[in-house]
Amino acid sequence: MSLDIRTVTASEFADWMRAVGTGFLTPNSPSDELVADRLVGTDLARVQGVFDEGRCVATFRSFDQRLTVVGGATVTTDAVSGVTVAATHRRRGLLSRMMATDLAAAKERGEPLASLIAAEYPIYGRYGFGPATWAAEWEVSVHRAGLDPRRSGQPEGGGRIETAEGADVRKLGPEVHERLAALRPGVVSRGERWWQQNTGSGPRPEHEKWTEPFYVVHRAAGGEIDGLLVYGVDDKWGLAKQPLNTASVRDLLALNPAAERALWHYLCSIDWITTVRSGYRAPDDLLPLLLPDPRAARMITNADWLWLRMLDVPRALEARTYAVGASLVLDVRDDAGLAGGRFLLDVSESGARCTPTTRSADLALGVGELATLYLGDESVRRLVDLGRADELRAGAATTADAVFRTGRRPWCPDVF
Repeated sequence: MSLDIRTVTASEFADWMRAVGTGFLTPNSPSDELVADRLVGTDLARVQGVFDEGRCVATFRSFDQRLTVVGGATVTTDAVSGVTVAATHRRRGLLSRMMATDLAAAKERGEPLASLIAAEYPIYGRYGFGPATWAAEWEVSVHRAGLDPRRSGQPEGGGRIETAEGADVRKLGPEVHERLAALRPGVVSRGERWWQQNTGSGPRPEHEKWTEPFYVVHRAAGGEIDGLLVYGVDDKWGLAKQPLNTASVRDLLALNPAAERALWHYLCSIDWITTVRSGYRAPDDLLPLLLPDPRAARMITNADWLWLRMLDVPRALEARTYAVGASLVLDVRDDAGLAGGRFLLDVSESGARCTPTTRSADLALGVGELATLYLGDESVRRLVDLGRADELRAGAATTADAVFRTGRRPWCPDVF
C-alpha cells in the first residue's frame, strides 16, 4: 500500500483538521470560518500529513515557541502538536518518519530544543524526549479550609481584588504573563491568538462549547496588576437547597506570594462555592500551605507535563544558569544522531560554557535524561539509581545535582 507523507496544502487543511479531531476523539466538521482562522496562525511548511488514497490518516505540526529556562532567559523551541495516527494505520513507522523530518528541520533552523505535551507517557521517550516538568491538581474543600470570608476582599499588604471582563484580560493579561515568564522556568510563550481563544474571541470548533468564565485581577498597593485569575463555576445544588458548586480554575498567574495568597483566598471565600479545583499547578505549588488547614487541599493529579528534546546540547546548556560553580564532562547518547557527544560543562556565577571534549566522562546518560534534568526538576542521583544514567566518577552525581537542581520546581501553565 502506497502512503503519501508530505506537507499539507491550504486546500487540504480542513481534511487535516478533521483527522486531528478524529485522533483526539473530538470529531468535527470545521467550518470555513474556523479553517480560515486557523490557517492565519499556521505555518503550512511545518504541517505534515499522511494520505492514503487522498484520505488524511496521520497528522503532525510544529511551531516556534519561547521557553523560559533557569535564570530567566528564553530559548526558541520546536513545539510539536497535533500528532495523530489513525487506528487503521498504526505500526507502520508513520510517526517516526514525521518526527525525524521535523526534528531535522528544527536542528537546521538552529533551534536548541523541541517541546511537547505528551498525551501518553510511553510514546516520546524513543524519540529522545524526556519529561522536564510535572503538573499537579488539587481539590479544595472550602468548608475545611478555615478561611475567614470577611477578609477575602481585604488582601494583606494593601492590595485589592477587582473583577474584570474578557476584553480587560486580553489587554492586561499578556504583560502579567510576560513578567511571570521572566520568573519561572518552564513557562512557554502565549501569542495574541492564545489570549483571544481563551477569552472567547474568535471562532471555535463545534465540540468546544464556550462558557464565559469569571475574571479577577489583583492590584498591589501601588496599583499595578500582579495577579490574574480566570475560573468557571458549575451550577449544582443538593437536597434541602444546599449549594454544592465547584469553581474550576482555568488560569491563575501570580507574580509574588502576596498576590497568589489573595487570589486563592478570594476564590475559596465566594458564596455558594463548596469545592475549588486548582487546575494544573507545579507539584510544589504554595496552595495547600496558603490555607489555614492544608489538609483541605487534596492532590488529585500528579503527572508528567512538558517534555523536552535536546537538539543542540551546548547552546541549550549555556542558555540557563546554575546553582554552583563546577565542571562536569557529560557523555550524551542520542540514537537519532542529532545531539549526542561528549561535552565539558563549566559553570560559574559569570555564566556557563559547554564545549565538545575528549576528556573522560563523569556522567553518561541519554539525550532524553539530559532533557529531564534541564529545568532542574529531576535528581541525577535518582536517574543513576534507576539505571537511566551512569556515574563514571565517584561523586559526580552529587556534584551534578548541586549544579542542575533549582529551589522551586519548574512549571508550565499551558497545554499546546
